[in-house]
Amino acid sequence: MLHQDTYEGVLTHLKQIISLTQEEETLLISKLKHRTYLKGQYIVQEGDVDRYQTFILSGKVRTFYLDDHGNEHIVAFGIENWWVGDICSFTTQTPAEFNTECLEKTEVVQILYDDMEQLYNEIIQLERYFRLIVQKAYGNMSKRIVHNHSLSAKERYLMFIESYPEIAQRVPQYMIASYLGITKEFLSSIRKQIINKSKS
Repeated sequence: MLHQDTYEGVLTHLKQIISLTQEEETLLISKLKHRTYLKGQYIVQEGDVDRYQTFILSGKVRTFYLDDHGNEHIVAFGIENWWVGDICSFTTQTPAEFNTECLEKTEVVQILYDDMEQLYNEIIQLERYFRLIVQKAYGNMSKRIVHNHSLSAKERYLMFIESYPEIAQRVPQYMIASYLGITKEFLSSIRKQIINKSKS
């Protein structure tokens, strides 16, 4: 069983949305697995089946895919108190289409797929929790698709740093450019425009 300090972050996040009995907490904790990844390690790699739901206790990750030319395209970042991985691979237990790589030493707790299915049957509120998490993620993804087609690169960048200020401070600019679907040179130009405007 994990030390209480290790799983407290997960329980705190859960309790923001649902209520669990002491017995349910104990059951959930018994299924949690603690792991520490080093910088550059993959939580899940393209072609492998994502066997775990992964909650970040500390650290940061990026989720990306490679196109036919070997170019990286970042689709998501993850920091403390975020669930990360390839959700389609996890829910269907089929090979992942995305890679989730740690950008620094990252400490997580994970729930194995089979254990998650058991927990859904025994802790009804847990299924509600993950449904709401997935609904929120789907909503954010839908908004991003609309914004990619309706907003300029500058507007998308400003929205990104407003929505995710901590991530904007913690990841390299070239990765933000990849996430926004622009070159790092174009992002540098946008940043200069913003700085110059703030000075005028």
